[in-house]
This record gives sequence, C-alpha cells and structure tokens, in this order.
Amino acid sequence: MVAPATPGQVRRVVEPAVAGLGLVLEGVEVTLGPDDHGELDLDRVAEATRAASAALDAEDVVPGHYTLEVSSPGVDRPLTARRHYERALRRTVRLTLDDGSVVTGRLAGVEGGDEAPVAVVVPSRSPGRGRRPVDEPPVRIALARVTHGKVVVDLSGLGPADEHGDELHDAHDEHGDEEEG
Repeated sequence: MVAPATPGQVRRVVEPAVAGLGLVLEGVEVTLGPDDHGELDLDRVAEATRAASAALDAEDVVPGHYTLEVSSPGVDRPLTARRHYERALRRTVRLTLDDGSVVTGRLAGVEGGDEAPVAVVVPSRSPGRGRRPVDEPPVRIALARVTHGKVVVDLSGLGPADEHGDELHDAHDEHGDEEEG
C-alpha cells in the first residue's frame, strides 16, 4: 500500500502551478495573489484546477485516484494575513482583539511593514433611527492583537422596499386621483 501524500508534498508541487496563474496557495486553499485585484470567477477556478491537476499528475504526488476540489474561500473567510486585510479595504470588518474587545468599522487602510502591520479602522455610531451613521476617529490596531477578524456582510439594502418608500409609493390611487397627504 502506498502512503498518502502529505500536505507538504502537495504544496511543493501545486504551489508553483498556481503561482504561475497569479494565485496564492494558502494551506489547501488557493486565493488571488496580493497584486491581483480581479475576481476569482469560474474561469479562473477552472484554470487553477487544470494547473494543479497537471502538476500533481506529473509528479505523481498523490498515487492512484484522487479528488481535486478548487474553490474560492468565500465571504466568511477569516482575515488572518496582511493580504486578506488589503483585499478588504473600504469594507466593514469586525475584529476581536486579544483582550476580548471588539472593533467594528470600515477598514480604511493597512499600515506598517510586514513585521508589524496595523489595520486602520473607522468605527461609526448610529445617531438614531433613520439617520446616517457618524464616523468616529480612526483606530489603529496591530494585526498581532487580532484573534479573529472577518468582513461583515451587509445585506440590509437587499430586502423588499418599505411599502411607504419611494420605490413602491404611487402618487396616484387606483382611480388616478392624487392621494391626500
């Protein structure tokens, strides 16, 4: 019986194949490279699958039959590396810090070198229902202090419009007369 391939063996073979496509191998995941601001669409996933499969077959790292699955990490991928934060710029993030506190706000930047990167987060507060949130002063947080970080997906604007909102409000009733105030 042949021993299964180790993650290190698979990495050694697959990493150059996906790097040639401008992608990054993250453990067992492949994501866009740090300088690639495109999307990981189905065509790119198919290219990565073919490149990884050809590299694995050429080196025979995984003897016999295997199933290769290539996909994008999705919106719920944790922010664990500087490049993850850089791709999340201008999006809302939620960062849990080593002291248990949580900072939520728009990611305005990533500063500092690779040894000590810092996230610049602009928190906001709600002044009350129906009013726009107010930005607070930026907060600088060393990424080393973040125990869990993620992009916050806001789907609040995707629901049905308020029945009295502009989209559904008709200035005329069913008889064509204007409605009264």
